[in-house]
Amino acid sequence: MARNDGLGTVEWVESGGGPLIVIPEIVLPFWSGADGDEMYSDYDRACDVDGSIGLVPVGDTRALVLGDEPASTSYLPEHGAFVRWCAADSEDDLLKGVPAALETAVWEPEVHWNVPGAVILFDAAWPGTTSTRTEHIRVALEPGRYAVRSTYAEPGPETWVGLVQLRRLPD
Repeated sequence: MARNDGLGTVEWVESGGGPLIVIPEIVLPFWSGADGDEMYSDYDRACDVDGSIGLVPVGDTRALVLGDEPASTSYLPEHGAFVRWCAADSEDDLLKGVPAALETAVWEPEVHWNVPGAVILFDAAWPGTTSTRTEHIRVALEPGRYAVRSTYAEPGPETWVGLVQLRRLPD
């Protein structure tokens, strides 16, 4: 999971140019990424997501695609949100702007996501079986149904941030 170690250091995941994906850990072996014998790969399916978020089937569940822009992304558990670094002079500036961005956000329509447990954020081009050997973040989510919403905000004159917030829904 992304951590803030008191020094302002947060773990970030970057992509090679395509979308990032958040896959339930239990179905990682079913994600082939850009590999595979098929003409239309899992990575292609992730690239087909229109907008900033979308869900794609993986095994017997679904994965969350963080589309639109291949921005460096982290997870901030204190906000229940993936934070996407669109523009900022420093990590500190970006992170300081998150609370204001969350408060003033104009959210896009949400999607509902059934999560069986912990999830892994990584570059959608990688196969799930190798995802933990690349840049990745493990997020320990409680199993259940989540509302997922996204937005882009400008909390400061030189700071742009994308947010994908997860909110646990009652069972």
